[in-house]
Amino acid sequence: MMPELSTIDEDYGQLEMINQENRDTYPLTYPALLIDAPDVSWSNIEGLSQKGTATIRARLIIDCYDDTHHGSGTTHYIAERAALRAKVHKLLQGHCVDGQGPLTRSGSRFYTWDHGIKVYEQAYSCVVTEMLEPETEAVQARPRVTVQLMNQE
Repeated sequence: MMPELSTIDEDYGQLEMINQENRDTYPLTYPALLIDAPDVSWSNIEGLSQKGTATIRARLIIDCYDDTHHGSGTTHYIAERAALRAKVHKLLQGHCVDGQGPLTRSGSRFYTWDHGIKVYEQAYSCVVTEMLEPETEAVQARPRVTVQLMNQE
């Protein structure tokens, strides 16, 4: 749905590794969207089944090194980045994953990173359930042991 993105991947710390040349990881190309599910708060609903509220984090990462210095004449890129962030939100807000509850934005923050990188982070929450059926095993009767005493005459 977003061909303008160069990378869409699970977030396993790729951004934090860009300065670690000795780390073995796939290269991060921009613009990138990294998605993570860092937290789920669970409560029991019945038997072994649980209901939880999951946090989903989406980080839109854009290399802004060449377009943000004073006098660059490229301030229109700010509007383009804002439009890209809004497009990510439009696709995620209300989206249901695997029949679970819809994503609802719960927070956002925007920050800069090394090498002129801008990060547009949005957090979403959704209700998830995990239904577990108890394992059923054939009940085996316990062995009966009887002891008979014999007369020792």
